[in-house]
Amino acid sequence: MRRSPRRLLGALAAVTVAFTLFSSAPTAGAAQTADRTAAPAARAAAAQPLSTSTPVVFVHGYTGNASNWVTARSVFQLNGWSSSNLFAYEYNSYGNNITNAQGLATFVNDVKSRTGASKVAIVNHSMGGLVSQYYLKVLGGNTSVSHLASIAGANHGTTYAGACLIYTTCQQMYPGSSFIAQITAGDETPGDTRYATWYSACDGIILPYTSTKLSGATNNNVACQTHIGYLADTIVLGQIARFVAS
Repeated sequence: MRRSPRRLLGALAAVTVAFTLFSSAPTAGAAQTADRTAAPAARAAAAQPLSTSTPVVFVHGYTGNASNWVTARSVFQLNGWSSSNLFAYEYNSYGNNITNAQGLATFVNDVKSRTGASKVAIVNHSMGGLVSQYYLKVLGGNTSVSHLASIAGANHGTTYAGACLIYTTCQQMYPGSSFIAQITAGDETPGDTRYATWYSACDGIILPYTSTKLSGATNNNVACQTHIGYLADTIVLGQIARFVAS
């Protein structure tokens, strides 16, 4: 049976509209702006092939553990990573972040040995930012790290840590501590590592919320996300996976 030209054109228009909706729908719920101009970065990303072979080490926050990264691991796998290249470092939240950073150094070396990779990427959350920054800057870990993604990192401290100053880690996390002075003095983003942060005014735990930003990093301002909400935010986690793969 022959269809009329009008019906054929109508069907073609419907298909075109549907394709447009699925291919160009905006990502709602975690809209963000970048402190750096996005266009050059987008062109650079388009010009370079994405790589998902870099092992990723996730570093949790205060009182966290490996289970915090269940959603992140799924997002990274959806973006092409093998589960055998995704690792979660656990440390003592109530100990000392210098010891925790030394443990991270040992963990990264073990990951490199197990995978044969020359560098890893680090994705941290909250107090994991302090552990990571000490490792990269003070312990020279930047030579072993290709990308550093800090999600709501307490990189310049948070006054919220005043609630747990009985612990050394919280003392180190309080703004103005000697620990923070050490990791923020001079170059905050040393070496050839690519640095990026994600921060939000709705955080509620990192106070002030701009504490996460690092000088020399691509600092992404998420419109509104809570401190713990990031761990289940597939849009932000997808952005981080693509950043690590770039």
